[in-house]
Amino acid sequence: ISAAVEVVSSDKYSSTVFKVTTSTAAEMKLAIALTFCLATVSAFGLQSPAKNAVQSVRSNLPFVASKSGGSQLVQPIDINGETMSATALKSSTAGSSGVLKARGGALDALKNVDIPLLLYFVFWYVGNYYYNITNKLALKAAGGSAGFPMTISSLQLAVGCLYGIFLWVAPDARAAPSVTVDDIIKMLPVAFCFMGAHSASVFALSAGAVSFGQIVKAAEPAFAAVVSQFLYGKDVSKAKWLCLPIVIGGVILASVKELDFAVSALVSACIANLFAAFKGNENKKLMETDGLKDRLGSVGNQFALTTILGWLMSIPLVVIKEGSKWGEFVEMFKTNPILSYNLIASGLWFYGYNELATMTLKKTGAVTQSVANTAKRVIVIVGVAIVLGESLDPIKLLGCGIGIGGVLLYSTIDTILASKEEV
Repeated sequence: ISAAVEVVSSDKYSSTVFKVTTSTAAEMKLAIALTFCLATVSAFGLQSPAKNAVQSVRSNLPFVASKSGGSQLVQPIDINGETMSATALKSSTAGSSGVLKARGGALDALKNVDIPLLLYFVFWYVGNYYYNITNKLALKAAGGSAGFPMTISSLQLAVGCLYGIFLWVAPDARAAPSVTVDDIIKMLPVAFCFMGAHSASVFALSAGAVSFGQIVKAAEPAFAAVVSQFLYGKDVSKAKWLCLPIVIGGVILASVKELDFAVSALVSACIANLFAAFKGNENKKLMETDGLKDRLGSVGNQFALTTILGWLMSIPLVVIKEGSKWGEFVEMFKTNPILSYNLIASGLWFYGYNELATMTLKKTGAVTQSVANTAKRVIVIVGVAIVLGESLDPIKLLGCGIGIGGVLLYSTIDTILASKEEV
């Protein structure tokens, strides 16, 4: 696949036009995105650790004694053809045990590696990275913030809905949830906040640089602290409050040297953080419902239902904001392969990486989650900025480092202080 990139510059703005030079480029790219989805489904079905399979095979071997004390079908003998006792056998093999341990040490270590968890991390990072790229390309192709950001954000959720439903109807993929109408009603606040956070994030990324939007979104703990403390009555430690000026200061410093700065991007990213803070608290309340976890069946089912409800709630917003020019978008979608491919791909990446992130965080501790989120944010900011040609001014990078470092400290400070008190 080859692409020609033509950069057209004006006084204040520059636009990038991508021209696909092969007729099969879009189909091949779509196949790559679908392959990611299939890999995601496969990852969901993996069981850990691999040691269980090894033990199962080993227990069926005829020359290995069972744990119940049964006799071996094949008995060890000495050079005279006599059956060896357990004591003699142990003595004869003692000399070679060191060699066997040396050879088997690496294998034993691999047996204990949680392969599915590693795959979750890889696809979570890769999915988030490619979502930000394909999302930005789709927004640019549709005219940026003056184009169809609400339509694109809604259709991204629609793509996720189709994928989630596919997993329910596909054989041996995922059992559908058995929720009640009352359960659906209780999920509406979470779904509304999810939709609001996604729509505001997409608009922020359409109005400014992806790296800048991600830096502002990194300040989400500041919004979560305020919402949790003053609206939900959950105490936030003084140590965490003291970390917030570091986060906010880093965001301000990064904004000073942002070449693609836009007030609308800053405000939209802050609104996304506010919705995300409400979503976290509402989700905790939702999970306290008796029997809901059993009726949902899995974290994946919960995310699928949230996506479906969020998409339905986004439709009125699209009609109000961009409904009058829907015909223009449809024509653009039909004739512009850059828009159509990146819209579909971004929807798949968004659904896949969010579900994998949920499953990853469920299998790890609080400190691991904080470090993983911080590393993910750095990779996305730097990687996407390089690919899309966004500014990486040293002051901006310094502000980014201070802000993200403050987020990491905010997330781990209570654990650090608690461990010191125990010592």
